[in-house]
Amino acid sequence: MAIRNIREYGDEVLDAVCRPVTKMTPHTEQLIEDMFDTMYDANGVGLAAPQVGVLRRICVIDVTGEDPYVLINPQIVETSGEQTGNEGCLSVPNKTGVVTRPSYVKCVALDRNMQEYTLEGRDLLARAICHEVDHLDGIVYVTKVEGELQDVRALEDEE
Repeated sequence: MAIRNIREYGDEVLDAVCRPVTKMTPHTEQLIEDMFDTMYDANGVGLAAPQVGVLRRICVIDVTGEDPYVLINPQIVETSGEQTGNEGCLSVPNKTGVVTRPSYVKCVALDRNMQEYTLEGRDLLARAICHEVDHLDGIVYVTKVEGELQDVRALEDEE
């Protein structure tokens, strides 16, 4: 188990567009395992390679804790509907903001075996796919926030 440092908003690596993965290597396999370990350790539902300082088009997602996905070179090919809600990011700790995303997303990606597959997601999974693919294009969710970022701890104190 290897936990990597999560880069935080303001780090230039988060603004960069990632390069495609052309083949699976032992280094890439280890990166994927480390990304899952890091995501679970931080209680996240998704993590993209640039968030751990690697400019490759890889992200991992697990919105249920039981159904992990590896997306290599993902492309969103279809969206529909709309959902507006609070969103957070492991690279922007203790903050949340309202973001509108599609409520349905269809994505084509490669799996760990470099085999193409299609992933369809609704609601939280759709949001996570969009959020992580944005990271691969150098986009952090704070640029899409409607209104102001809020401090998560302050919101918890209100409850």
